[in-house]
Amino acid sequence: MSGLTRRSVLAMSSAAVACGASWAEAGGAHYLSAAKTGGGAHRLTGLTQSCSVAFDIALPDRGHAAAAHPNRAEAVAFARRPGRFAMVLDCVGGQVRQRLTPPEGRHFYGHGAFTADGSVLLTSENDFEVGQGRIGLWSANESYRRIGEVSSGGVGPHDIVRLPGGGFAVANGGIRTHPATGRDKLNLPTMRPNLTYLDDRFDVIDIIEPEAGLHQNSIRHLAVRPDGTVAVAMQWQGDLYEAPPLLALHSGSGPLVYPKDTAGLWRRMNGYAGSVSFNGAGDLVAVTSPRGGVVLGFGMAGDPVFEHRLADVCGLAASGAGFLVSSGMGKFLHMDGAGTKVMAQHPVSWDNHIVPIH
Repeated sequence: MSGLTRRSVLAMSSAAVACGASWAEAGGAHYLSAAKTGGGAHRLTGLTQSCSVAFDIALPDRGHAAAAHPNRAEAVAFARRPGRFAMVLDCVGGQVRQRLTPPEGRHFYGHGAFTADGSVLLTSENDFEVGQGRIGLWSANESYRRIGEVSSGGVGPHDIVRLPGGGFAVANGGIRTHPATGRDKLNLPTMRPNLTYLDDRFDVIDIIEPEAGLHQNSIRHLAVRPDGTVAVAMQWQGDLYEAPPLLALHSGSGPLVYPKDTAGLWRRMNGYAGSVSFNGAGDLVAVTSPRGGVVLGFGMAGDPVFEHRLADVCGLAASGAGFLVSSGMGKFLHMDGAGTKVMAQHPVSWDNHIVPIH
């Protein structure tokens, strides 16, 4: 661990959660999503179960994902990589409480997660001069003071999720980038993505890699089921004609397990999975592809259950026995094996993710 002792971790986890308004006071918000208005302004929006707007807060630039505090109506909105801002937002009053900036030589990767008690925020970051992934640690009860950082277990960490049994899972995409070259991918021939597990002390306890033939399948986004099963969404960096699987499940210490693809479903995704989620019952998992304009749903045995088309679709979250999806065209829809239902249409372009407020 860098800059953080085990004793301080235990002290942080036992600290009382700072006072603040509860999520019940935030206009009935159940979901968070970044958006861009027709006039080019960027927002973080809270949405109700029926997809009406509960609150709307300005961002300085394009947002990507957000982390919802588990106890108080507070969210951290992250810049799209390679951004250097994370905004701590009061979701009741609508104010920006703080702006977090990573240390020199770091940038955020668009995602973060809180510990179960809300005392520590974890942020995925790039140590771009050495090309290694880091997880920044911020004390949420001390005005988000940075208290240290740890290894992400790989290169290019993107998503990070808290596990129900304790600890975290990190999606290390394996792609090296540097702000001097923007979003250019610098190591595609040698990239090695992985799924890394951290314990409650933020130490790496396991690293799961795809088989050698899939080393260019960048692990990008994660979802977790109540039993600890992790769903992994990937983005293929090789030749598109190969059409490898873009979704995998992982549990225990076994390998990644891929769903069946008897109908060539992966080819429809054009090499790109944007978001992943289990449904509320935990018996279906879905992935979206904005490049393919498709949402695919699978059962836990890997069998395809549904395929729905939607232009510029990406955001995805559990909604009862099905899923809530969003598009860059402003739409929210409910999807399941029975079909689709339009929930709302807004005059904005929704960004990549829908973040549930638990």
